[in-house]
Amino acid sequence: MLQSDIPTHLISGIIVLHAEKVTALALEAFIVRLYREKNNNGFLKSFTDEPEHITSGLSPLRNIMKELQLRTVHIYPRFQEDVKGSLERRRADVVELMQPLTEAMSEIHHAIIQCMSTTLSELKRANTTLDLDDFNVDNAYFRSFDMVVRRQLDPVWHKVGPRTKQLVNDLGTLRRLLYYLLTYDPLHFHAYLETLIASNTTTASGNVKQHQSPWLLTDAAHIIFQVAKRRCYIVSAVSKVQVPQEVDTADDDDAWAVLDEIEGACPAIQNSRSKDGRPPWIPRGMEPTLEELPKWNLLAEVLQEAEEELLRQESSHKSITTPNVGSNTVLVMTSSTRTCSVLTDFLSTMDHDAPPGSKGRRMMLRKLRLYLSWKTKLAKQKHDGKSHVSFPNLSARDDDEIKKFSNESDNVSEALKKKDQEKANRVANRRRIRGGAPTTTQAGRDTGASKRAPQDSALGEIQTEAERFAEFWESQGGQTLVELSQELGDDIVLLDIESGAFANDFDAHYGLIAPEQTILVRAYSDDTDDRMLAEIQPKFIVMFEPNMEFIRRIEVYKSSHPGLAVRVYHMVYSNSCEEHKYLAGIRREKDAFERLIKERGSMLLPLFEVHRDRTSDAMIKTISTRMAGGRRELNTRPSQVIVDMREFRSTLPSLLHASNMLVIPATLTVGDYIITPEICVERKSLPDLISSFNSGRLYTQCELMSVHYKSPMLLIEFEEDKGFTLGVVSDIKSYAKPAGKYPLKKKQGAGADPDHTAMLQSKICLLTLSFPRVRIIWSSSPYATAEIFKDLKMNNPEPDPTQAIAVGADDDTDVGAGVNAAAEELLRCLPGITDKNVKHITSRISTVRELCDMTLVEVQELLGVEPGKACWEFIHTGENRNTVS
Repeated sequence: MLQSDIPTHLISGIIVLHAEKVTALALEAFIVRLYREKNNNGFLKSFTDEPEHITSGLSPLRNIMKELQLRTVHIYPRFQEDVKGSLERRRADVVELMQPLTEAMSEIHHAIIQCMSTTLSELKRANTTLDLDDFNVDNAYFRSFDMVVRRQLDPVWHKVGPRTKQLVNDLGTLRRLLYYLLTYDPLHFHAYLETLIASNTTTASGNVKQHQSPWLLTDAAHIIFQVAKRRCYIVSAVSKVQVPQEVDTADDDDAWAVLDEIEGACPAIQNSRSKDGRPPWIPRGMEPTLEELPKWNLLAEVLQEAEEELLRQESSHKSITTPNVGSNTVLVMTSSTRTCSVLTDFLSTMDHDAPPGSKGRRMMLRKLRLYLSWKTKLAKQKHDGKSHVSFPNLSARDDDEIKKFSNESDNVSEALKKKDQEKANRVANRRRIRGGAPTTTQAGRDTGASKRAPQDSALGEIQTEAERFAEFWESQGGQTLVELSQELGDDIVLLDIESGAFANDFDAHYGLIAPEQTILVRAYSDDTDDRMLAEIQPKFIVMFEPNMEFIRRIEVYKSSHPGLAVRVYHMVYSNSCEEHKYLAGIRREKDAFERLIKERGSMLLPLFEVHRDRTSDAMIKTISTRMAGGRRELNTRPSQVIVDMREFRSTLPSLLHASNMLVIPATLTVGDYIITPEICVERKSLPDLISSFNSGRLYTQCELMSVHYKSPMLLIEFEEDKGFTLGVVSDIKSYAKPAGKYPLKKKQGAGADPDHTAMLQSKICLLTLSFPRVRIIWSSSPYATAEIFKDLKMNNPEPDPTQAIAVGADDDTDVGAGVNAAAEELLRCLPGITDKNVKHITSRISTVRELCDMTLVEVQELLGVEPGKACWEFIHTGENRNTVS
């Protein structure tokens, strides 16, 4: 639209989706302004289905209408008479299933809520000057709560202490714990808690963490850890693993064989199970409880009911001979892909004849075996001084992944082994420093000698338990995880492909599955869920977890398919955060619509100015008063700025256009913004500035600007809602690869991170010393940058786009025409001469001999200070040696 490649006046209209995201800095507002400049007759419509996002700030609905240049708004809430009457006529059969939590899950749930309340109270107490009225547990259930907290604290984030930052991170951790409690199986949830304890106690380098989470020190946290462990297994009073002694049991074996023959027992079961029926790979003193999630058993009952209903419908349709509408595929919707994989494992390994609460025993035993193997590997890694290994997320059929996990330590390269050995030696020889603690190399050494913190004792208990598991696995004669895979009764059948029976049974085992036998497990997504419902047309939909958006999609799906009988099973944990979050979401949606209706009734409609030709008021803006004798000269050219094409991903071009400047897009080799023929600006946000310093790209950019422009400028732009200070640099992560071949090694005993602010200030000082003509502009926000550009353009001529594109371009046919290719290749080999400046050099010199005859000052004027010095020293190094000799 800026370059008039699209005939804007011929566009019939524009439809904007997700109107709640439109702000003054959004790209949609920029496009609407360009559209209305040349087309006042086309229509413009905008839609949104998230009214909750239009409730924050002062007059949010009016601001959105102002940016989209709209004057009419239509609001269609769920409780409107027309919408309610249309959807009520074709309602789906909804079955609400309120599943209570188990006693252990209820204890953990209440303890997490208590920790969240304590953390919120500490956060309010530490920041009394901020408006934190919305900081409550009900709002903390939502994922947007983390963004609300950071938005409140971002302006003073560089001033708050490490304790406040830790509290903000703890709120996100506790919110995730509530979600993981209801979705993770007990073993994964317990493993996650153990990683939390380890990460909040020691750092990655093995030092003691200085700022630990306060909620870990509470009694509620102790309840969380103990009950989570009790959901998985119970450790009896046996404190150590007793290695079985070698005794002569020939007589006993004969006696047991006779008894098994009398009772008709299977020898295979005897070999794989112990006398009390427990698998032999479970350590002594451990009693596995393996509590299953209550919704798993409820899901099995729902699927059984759906299957019976499908069979009844099939029989009735055969007798009546009426067309069957819809498919027999059962759709199960979850909140994440991880939950999808867990449900898939449960349904594929479920024991239909088992009592409720133990249908997934086979899957849980497999996960317990993985957990014990993980703990054993952790103990070995800790003993060898290696880094921790993550808990495997494997399905019940990934035998290849199990082998890979159990044998992954054998495929470690020599470099990594050497690095792990250096880390182990560094941890073992670490001196005692302030805030640190001596490291013990023997398990159980000096236990009870000093009083430990709760999380320290919990970490010690975890390490001791892992060492006991490792001793037990070693006592089994080196039996690996893969060798034990058959002990759970995996259905592994060796197929005889050459036999005729395999060809006859191929379709039965490997053919297409009938729709009535298909269960589709899928995670909630975006608008693609509407297409999925229209394509599959399921009769039975199981919402494993509540979701307001998907409920609205089901209502539209049922209304658009009037002849389809749809039954929806809505599963919710009663008296849990899941139920509270669902009810709070309904209240927020209703309150948001009520606020929008109220704002529309009292809203002042925005007035839009008629877009005039830019040349009409050019006389007012471009009068030059610098002429002698007060004589004035008029310039009819509009105020314009040449912008690099890559800069349109930022918000500054939109603000420049809103400031009545003509924005000309171009592909620039030097600089990002050309304000005048002499002023070139390179814009850097704070993360981009750090990345450019680390990669060395900023040095080259300043060098090119200094060569081609009289007034090069570096613009450092901060974000509007954050502090205007370099103190926020410590919170910015840079993913740029360092320029050196090898990264710098950390010094031993270095506990704290370096001062990133001081390092950045030093680099900026070195940059100004290397390029004295480069001016640095500090801008607090994109709005301030637009005002700065206005001041810089005052009483200055307008830039030429053709010349700006030709500056530094390699494909310029005029620059370097008729140059010897061999001589140009020779110049490229000299230090300080790159592909960016070789065309400039060939336009300034006629031969390579002329470059060799230049003095140091002349070469520096041609190439720059540092590149010129490197090139001149390279050329004249041999002459200096001959003179000395």
